[in-house]
Amino acid sequence: MSQQAAVAADALHTPADQVRVNRHRADWRGWKFMWPFALVFVFVFVIPILYAIYISFFQKQMIGGTKFVGISNYIRLFHDQQFWSSVGRVALFTCVQVPIMLFLSAAMALALDSMKLHGAKFFRISTFLPYAVPAVVSTLVWGFMYGAKYGLVGSLNDWLGTNLDVLSPSVLLASIGNIVTWEFTGYNMLIFYSSLSTIPHSLYEAASIDGAGEWQIVKSIKLPELKGSLAITVIFSIIGSFQLFNEPSILQNMVPGNAITTYYTPNMYAYNLSFAGNQSNYAAALADHDGRDHDGDRVRGAAQQHEGADEVTPGGANHPHIGEETLRSIENE
Repeated sequence: MSQQAAVAADALHTPADQVRVNRHRADWRGWKFMWPFALVFVFVFVIPILYAIYISFFQKQMIGGTKFVGISNYIRLFHDQQFWSSVGRVALFTCVQVPIMLFLSAAMALALDSMKLHGAKFFRISTFLPYAVPAVVSTLVWGFMYGAKYGLVGSLNDWLGTNLDVLSPSVLLASIGNIVTWEFTGYNMLIFYSSLSTIPHSLYEAASIDGAGEWQIVKSIKLPELKGSLAITVIFSIIGSFQLFNEPSILQNMVPGNAITTYYTPNMYAYNLSFAGNQSNYAAALADHDGRDHDGDRVRGAAQQHEGADEVTPGGANHPHIGEETLRSIENE
């Protein structure tokens, strides 16, 4: 019996079983290479999010220190008209700017892939260069160009005898959209172009032999290949639009009047609540609700930096850009 059992046991250990065991061990060895990234990810992303959620359940008071308030900050957030105004503005920006930018990116990628464009390498590099320029620099350059008196727009006004002001409140959002489109069209174009480059040229030759024209090739071969890239760029672009911070924040001091408020975008609102209003707990609640993306880390960092303050200083006249509702909430705490 023992000899038969040994033979049966040996039969179970087939080469296929050994391969599965070795593959399982190799998989575990691969996980070891993930530990450095996992540690960095936990310390710079997961822990700040958890800490921001934690401090959002508290409220600093001028008398009595920090008090646990539960979900009061979140309830207040859902009744904050300034917050919803900023969300609506960014949603409108996303619905208009993202389709225009992706359409231009796809058109440029198709033009490059057609191999009928002269100077394709120069065109590809020059289109991508705006993405390599820091957002602060590009916004400052465009801000000076937008100047109605001394910039490019001002020169056009003098030449044409017009009084165009692209930084007026009625068209300001479109002007910001133009800057963002200029910055990221080349980046998305490269994603589309990389996807088109994977298509075998034999497909184009076969389609041409069958009598397909250029538009038919684009419609039947190229556009279906862009579906995966389009999904990625749409997701990235929507996230980036709701991260809108640098452009309006820099233009805030370049536009006349109060066209760009401190609650112009959700990230600007949370940032100013934390720094100018010393409401780090409420800013953390806002960041947790609206900032579940990479840019939310900036707001969370601001909230955590100011969370250690001993007392709250009312905004008053020292912070004239804070909205009236924000001032009242600061003074009542």
